[in-house]
Amino acid sequence: MLFILSASKLYAQSSWTADNGNGTYTNPLFYDEFSDPDLIRVGDDFYLTGTTMHSVPGLPVLHSKDLVNWKVIGYAMDRFQQGAEFNLKDGKEAYGQGIWAPCIRYHNGVFYIFSNINKYGLQIFTASNPAGPWKQHQLKGHIYDLSVLFENGKIYVVYGVGEIKLIELKPDLSGFIEGSDRVIIPRGNAMGEGNHLYKINGKYYITNADNGRLQCARAANIEGPYETTVVSAKETMGTTLGWFTQDMGQDSALPAADAKLSMTKQSDQLLGSVPMHQGGIVDLPNGEWWGFSMMDFRAVGRTTFLSPVTWKEGWPFFGLEGNLGRSPRTWFKPNVAQPDRPQVPYQRNDNFNAPQLASAWQWNHNPVDGKWQLKGGSLRLHTLPAKDFLWARNTLTQRGVGPESEATVELNAQKLKDGDIAGLGLMNIPYAWMGILREGNHFVFRIFDQYRQKTINKPLKSPRIYLRAFGNFDEDIARLSYSTDGKTFENVADSIRLPYQLKTFQGTRYALFAYNTKGKEGGYAEFDHFQLNEPLADRTKNLPLGKIITLTNLADSRQLWANPHGMLCPRRSFTVNSDSAYQFRVLDREQGKVALQALNGTGFLTITSQGLSADVRLIKEETPGSLFVWQDMLKGQCMLLSLKTKRFVGLDPHTGELYGADWPGTLPNRKDGTVFSWQVVNE
Repeated sequence: MLFILSASKLYAQSSWTADNGNGTYTNPLFYDEFSDPDLIRVGDDFYLTGTTMHSVPGLPVLHSKDLVNWKVIGYAMDRFQQGAEFNLKDGKEAYGQGIWAPCIRYHNGVFYIFSNINKYGLQIFTASNPAGPWKQHQLKGHIYDLSVLFENGKIYVVYGVGEIKLIELKPDLSGFIEGSDRVIIPRGNAMGEGNHLYKINGKYYITNADNGRLQCARAANIEGPYETTVVSAKETMGTTLGWFTQDMGQDSALPAADAKLSMTKQSDQLLGSVPMHQGGIVDLPNGEWWGFSMMDFRAVGRTTFLSPVTWKEGWPFFGLEGNLGRSPRTWFKPNVAQPDRPQVPYQRNDNFNAPQLASAWQWNHNPVDGKWQLKGGSLRLHTLPAKDFLWARNTLTQRGVGPESEATVELNAQKLKDGDIAGLGLMNIPYAWMGILREGNHFVFRIFDQYRQKTINKPLKSPRIYLRAFGNFDEDIARLSYSTDGKTFENVADSIRLPYQLKTFQGTRYALFAYNTKGKEGGYAEFDHFQLNEPLADRTKNLPLGKIITLTNLADSRQLWANPHGMLCPRRSFTVNSDSAYQFRVLDREQGKVALQALNGTGFLTITSQGLSADVRLIKEETPGSLFVWQDMLKGQCMLLSLKTKRFVGLDPHTGELYGADWPGTLPNRKDGTVFSWQVVNE
């Protein structure tokens, strides 16, 4: 993982976790898709669920003691009980449909999850234990993006987009109370979708998302009238829009394997749908409040973020006093009685020796029972007829994990029959895969890139092979490779473009698949030793405590200069006598706090004022204004968050001004003057 338990002991992780091990956390909570989050507290415990679309098991339930470290404890829905589309049968599919935007609640000893299955109506799942088992109740009525409040024997449901409505459920969950449906916030009040309803200190609050902002409505009566405001806006944490597949919406037909698809790189200056949106709030036993929301993260999908909440004039603003509406990427963990140790949410690696699959696996649509087994220490997938990869049944998937991850699996194709193909794919639109095709008595290694419409065939001496897919989800790029011995891998497909698109409405997924290309049932493939490697999950070197570094502004490519006059400046064109004027030692002040000392003797970077430019000075003695929270932007980049102003150190690169600590945050392209690349100087 990232940071420091003490000045002398590092804490490393092999899989992404937000906990830095030093009392701070770094967003996102998960570096893989977790969209439409909803979260509750029950005593000292927190529970979280989110959208799973067409994947099963659906509706994961995660548990935490501190809002930072989460562990999946079960899934509320084993499989879809509705329609042929959830089984990839009769030419029907449910990509991007399925179950959306759940609401999790607890009342009188019972846990509830309310969610709509598109075209089939509201579903209610109940359990006495959040780990399950869960009982499913199906109601009629398309009540989506809903939130629920139990109050005085009534069950209130808010829902809708733009026009927000209120309806009441019958106490026995058998249906809605007739005549209870009414509009409580008319259109034109800047409200969007993804509602979260709360009653706090006698008032009713509804948060939802509208055009990349998190809105909040407030009223003294649940039926209104409501006033509205924005509680989070513009916060991308330096995340740009990525590649996008054109003309591929939720109502689009699945493209054929030979379809010519168009992708475009969206502008890295636009906010688009990236900023924090669709989320809510939760309180701690000590009275603190925290916000959760999602952010679109390119080809990895929509991810979940945690923000401190500051109440101001009765509104729950995401962010810190002095910088409302913007959230830190790295901040102090919530103050709970028993914080968790750093841990990861899922078991991702799987040798298939256990009687059940690892917790990260989800089937693409419902699995076909009897056509897959865990047997003899391997996963056995029987081939069923399919016209291409996206129509293959019994495809087993895991979310792609950022910033980078690499999935490796062993494939034994000995039992495939003529026309069978099996392998490892990158599930997206367009998609790419590699695997083994059996043609008569011959085995062929095949790679297919749908975007480029490129097929590569290689002869094989043995039907046993190792497959590897690497994804760089910060650059929307992937590569495929294979090995015959599990040690030396040969790249066969570089620079595979990874987009986001609205047909599957999911990020890129690693997928184990097997199907028959000749319209019949065939043999089976055996998969073993699935391993997901995350090379950037260990972030222990991302905070250079005790090191001497230089800092270079991404906006103007100039180093920070400790001016002898006592001000922090961008490096001038003329030569400064000593390199030490551009060098700073990063000093550990514990619990994630740092101080920066200039090596030329001018002193410590210190914020000396709140207003105007919030001057960044160099002074001889440390003060509280000398403390910063290092914002890990990954890959050798950072921001400096002043604990005095709760804002960031930066400048406008176009004005020639000096540095100040009055900047609310960064723009998506990180070239606004607040993001630095840093490099350790050889001592």
